[in-house]
Amino acid sequence: MSRIRSTEEAQLFVWSDVDPDHEADFNLWYDREHMEERVRIEGFTGARRYRAVSGSARRYLALYRASALSDFTSAAYKQAFQHQTQWSVTNFTRMSNTRRRVMHVALEGGFGWGSAVAMVELAPGAVDEDAIRDQMEALMAVEGVLRVHYMVPDQALSTPLPSEQTEGRVLAPCLVVDVTTEPVAEATLRQMTERFEGSVREAQTFTLLWSLDEHDLPPQAD
Repeated sequence: MSRIRSTEEAQLFVWSDVDPDHEADFNLWYDREHMEERVRIEGFTGARRYRAVSGSARRYLALYRASALSDFTSAAYKQAFQHQTQWSVTNFTRMSNTRRRVMHVALEGGFGWGSAVAMVELAPGAVDEDAIRDQMEALMAVEGVLRVHYMVPDQALSTPLPSEQTEGRVLAPCLVVDVTTEPVAEATLRQMTERFEGSVREAQTFTLLWSLDEHDLPPQAD
């Protein structure tokens, strides 16, 4: 019996660098305003922040989980997206080399979130879903692997942030693997890049900074 399941869930994926002169304020903004603000939106179930460990691509990755792609077209989300705080606007200008994608979590296996993740971004259309599913099944058998999820970007919802280059922009699917330790993340990344050799656009490992679940948040004062 397959341990990989289809889902209707969605995930906002923001992968970015930041001006080093303002990195401390950038992290404070994420940790004290932005994560909470987004998780409080109806339909959002949690968020996680990561810092890159390996690879030369962007240093920070944020993943925001939602119940469905439709949560990104709700009135509550549009209100938050169109009426950013001044702190948000300021930090958006400090981001660089950004990729913002609204993703459908097409396939998933396992549960929980690990202290590290391995991520590969695949060339669109280069790997069929059966091959993705087979690789996810193989990864679930690896000691230290907790969860695997395969995300496919929605073109209409993946509006770029101002810090993203739009010329030659590619909306690529991603395979993300939650694991217990950084060495497991590194080994998992090697396994994926070898398996999908020639189809990998980006590959990187990250360490978890922190995660926030919707149930962690206290009610807002009236």
